[in-house]
Amino acid sequence: MNSSSVKTYLPWVVATVLFMEQLDSTIVNTAIPSIAASMQVPPLSLKAVVASYILSLAVCIPVSGWMADRFGTRRVFFTAVSVFTVASILCGLAPNPPMLVAARLLQGAGAAMMMPVGRLTIIRTFPKSELLRAMNFVLIPALIGPLLGPTVGGVIVHWLSWREIFFVNIPVGIVALTLIHRYLPEYRAESPRPLDVIGLVLFGSGIALLSWLLEIFGEHRLDATSTAVLLVLSLALLGAYGLHAARTPYPLLRLDLFRVRTFSISVAGGFLTRVGMGGMPFLLPLLYQLGLGLPAWQSGLLMMPSAIGAISSKFLNTWVLRKLGFRRVLIFNTVLIGVAIGCYSLVSDATPIPLIVGLGLCLGFFNSLQFSSMNTIAYADIEPRDTSMASTLASSLQQLSMSFGLATASLVAGWYLAGLPQTDRVLVTGALHHAFLTLAIVTLVSSLSFWKLRPRDGEAVSAGATEPVAQASPGLGNG
Repeated sequence: MNSSSVKTYLPWVVATVLFMEQLDSTIVNTAIPSIAASMQVPPLSLKAVVASYILSLAVCIPVSGWMADRFGTRRVFFTAVSVFTVASILCGLAPNPPMLVAARLLQGAGAAMMMPVGRLTIIRTFPKSELLRAMNFVLIPALIGPLLGPTVGGVIVHWLSWREIFFVNIPVGIVALTLIHRYLPEYRAESPRPLDVIGLVLFGSGIALLSWLLEIFGEHRLDATSTAVLLVLSLALLGAYGLHAARTPYPLLRLDLFRVRTFSISVAGGFLTRVGMGGMPFLLPLLYQLGLGLPAWQSGLLMMPSAIGAISSKFLNTWVLRKLGFRRVLIFNTVLIGVAIGCYSLVSDATPIPLIVGLGLCLGFFNSLQFSSMNTIAYADIEPRDTSMASTLASSLQQLSMSFGLATASLVAGWYLAGLPQTDRVLVTGALHHAFLTLAIVTLVSSLSFWKLRPRDGEAVSAGATEPVAQASPGLGNG
């Protein structure tokens, strides 16, 4: 396999697959009413169609690193995309809600393997001097996928049927499988660690329960006592996993990786940053539709400037990080994101559309720079033998942060909108303005975590080092 061809096509393969995976996390939301009408069931009964995908991701991501080490990155990635594509077909053909939920569970299992294994392959293929550019390219489609999901889903459902939102994955999956077979390198551990079954049960059940609670948060489907009991149970399971991981030689997720300072700051410290950013896809449609009174299709179009801003940033992200360094960028860019979120508290009926579009472009640009920075510096000081575990651990927490972001936005919006008539656009807009300010404060506070970085942290990645992240050839052991 030609190394030059691999480096040329690998980022495209991973970026395409991650875009498909992230798009499907939100594309179903706008299709729920159409699915309900087609299957002749109440729309609320289809909440499981969305939640099942999230739950499957949360449970299966932790085992992806072990799968890659045991069976090889190319085989696992190929299988994951195959499962995702077949599951998409089954979703589109589902005759009733139970079959659709089962297919979404299978789809989530495939997606769970794609995200961390794809990122792992990038980390092991590119030298540190090229890692920033490669990660910057790969992460942008993953960033814009959730933003475009509601828009794409709405357009497809309007012109075709809800089944096509799943069938669009078929040609993409086929192309991806062809490229994977030709260009994806094979990495595996020389001595794969045994699977931590007890850890999988403890962590999987704890994270699944917590993700489910966050997914239904604010819907009042559970009383306060039941919610509190289930929350304590989920935290107890995760705490039990922490104790188990400290005592077993081969844990499912090695929590001692948080002793690596740059990894800890990026993944754990950046958790709060992702929570603030993750709530925006929930709040913006509320502002545009309930506050400004725009129809759904115009609301969807106003989400697109953020995606355009994210795409345009890829031309400057590498240059900015090389000039300023990770510490300065992460501190000041987090502040800029907080300010941009806060600016939405000034948006009203009187705000010209070009200003709203400009604000969306800025937010997309800052978000892209933030994700590129956090996801790259996370692996700056990780040893080659730990890249698989680090990728799995980071993916698990990032998936959880997305759920926390949506739940936080739901809580904040519900708090400020409580008791207000939804038809009074002035009151609704004012309440949503307070919600944006709250998320802005959360984001601004999160910038404090990046002060722990040192000026030269990540220099091997941003300034250009020559040693590869994984000193091995594709197909050889890279434990």
